[in-house]
Amino acid sequence: MQYTFIDFLALLGSLGFFLYGMKSMSEALQKVAGDKLRGFLSAMTSSRIKGIFTGFMITALVQSSTATTVMLVSFVNAGLISMIQSIGVVMGANIGTTVTAWIISLLGFKFSISFISLPLIGISFPFMFSRSKKRKSIAELLIGFAMIFLGLEFLKESMPNINEHPEIFAFLQSYTDMGLWSILLFLAIGTLLTFVIQSSSATMALTLVMVNNGWISFDMAAAMVLGENIGTTITANIAAMIANVSAKRTARAHLIFNLVGVIWVLSIFNPFLDLINRFLTGIGLASPFEVAQGVPVALSVFHTTFNVANAALLIGFAPLIAGLVTRLVPLREDDEEEFRLKYINSGMLSTAELSLFQAKKEISVYARRTQRMIGYARQLFNSQKDIDVEFYFAKVEKYEDISDRMEVEIATYLTKVSSGHLSPLGSQRLQTMLKLIDNIESISDSCQNVARAIYRQKQKNVVFPPVLRDNVNKMLDLVEKATEIMIENLDEDYHNVKVDEAIDMEYKINRFRNKLKKEHIKKLKEKDYKYEAGVIYNDIISHCERMGDHIVNVTESIIERFD
Repeated sequence: MQYTFIDFLALLGSLGFFLYGMKSMSEALQKVAGDKLRGFLSAMTSSRIKGIFTGFMITALVQSSTATTVMLVSFVNAGLISMIQSIGVVMGANIGTTVTAWIISLLGFKFSISFISLPLIGISFPFMFSRSKKRKSIAELLIGFAMIFLGLEFLKESMPNINEHPEIFAFLQSYTDMGLWSILLFLAIGTLLTFVIQSSSATMALTLVMVNNGWISFDMAAAMVLGENIGTTITANIAAMIANVSAKRTARAHLIFNLVGVIWVLSIFNPFLDLINRFLTGIGLASPFEVAQGVPVALSVFHTTFNVANAALLIGFAPLIAGLVTRLVPLREDDEEEFRLKYINSGMLSTAELSLFQAKKEISVYARRTQRMIGYARQLFNSQKDIDVEFYFAKVEKYEDISDRMEVEIATYLTKVSSGHLSPLGSQRLQTMLKLIDNIESISDSCQNVARAIYRQKQKNVVFPPVLRDNVNKMLDLVEKATEIMIENLDEDYHNVKVDEAIDMEYKINRFRNKLKKEHIKKLKEKDYKYEAGVIYNDIISHCERMGDHIVNVTESIIERFD
């Protein structure tokens, strides 16, 4: 059983295939997932109990908690559910994986969903050439889904084939009488094996083989089962490496949840096993400490009891776990923003007026994300390296997609609020907010047009003379200053608004645009730069001026109702 360099390269390729599948599925989910799918998943995870049930059902169906948590990372990465909602699903996934353990111990059978992966790709691939964007996106989603399971299968096959050669573990029987150190050793072995084999169920099967051959006792086998609960979290953490901050936090939450469970069980390890033994002998089954044939059922009972008890104990601490992973995985400035809303939840607050207050704060967040998008457009314009150009253009495109979603979700929320009891002033505020989000979304559209014009310039290698570069940067300076005033006005109580400053800044943008247009016509006649450069330059300036119009419209929308 030699493991060559080619086998190692196959392992790296399998990991790359798996990660690419996860990335493809996540991106396709963002395209396909409409409000219905997002609403369905939000409803299924709206409470921790529902989330646990969802995780249990998914894992019981696909028979892999690893696959469930990898898909969960994709859902969070795509913005379909929040990180806090995902914690309940993680708890349910741990319970769901015990179903597979029961099937193995009782029937010795395990269905592999990778069996249908290639047929699924075969069915989906022709739709990749469809003119319909929706059908094409669905095909990408299904292919990404299939690639995840194929990648997991390839990872298993690329690892040393230890699951078919359990005899290499026969030497471990000499390490079973060292007390706590033996327990920790077999816990580490269970963790490593689960990561290597990429299946806690396969590790369970290996554990049973080792018990049946008399190499290890029930307590050492139970320690390996605890290790499997840690090992199964590693793949999701690897998948989260290419995901956004929320997805990384979800993967860390899964690891922390399982680690805490293992720690408290280790602290009462022997009494816990004695309780399992007394339960089994009490219902007339063989003691796993005395009869090897009693170990499979005993391990399944141990695994189920552990995961159910862990979920029951920690379900109330989900917010604490969420707070911990938020500190462990902070949101840096260069990280992707979360896709979901920050202040608005799926339901309304106790009164419609309070709900409006939440919406007001969310609109300020919306404006700040748009401001960041403008900053990325500037960095795109000043980038010289191709890799930086692609990076910042992708940022702008992604933020525009986020902007579209935020507009829809805030508008949907405000529509719900409008059905509640609102004062005349509250009704006015609601109408103003709908107008505000429409203008903010228009700012992001204009910013995207600016970025696309710049990207066209970079792709065609059109050179701007220094004077044009300076003019574009000066125009972006004015737009960013106008945006800062807009955000200050949004943060106020819709009364203390800097109207004059906002209008004055918009006037400066218009005046500068008119000045640049006159200079542009003159310089084109004098052939100071190529015509193609002039066309793109004119597009950038025009779209910046439109941004200025929408920015001042935000302030005007506020004073229109409250002056």
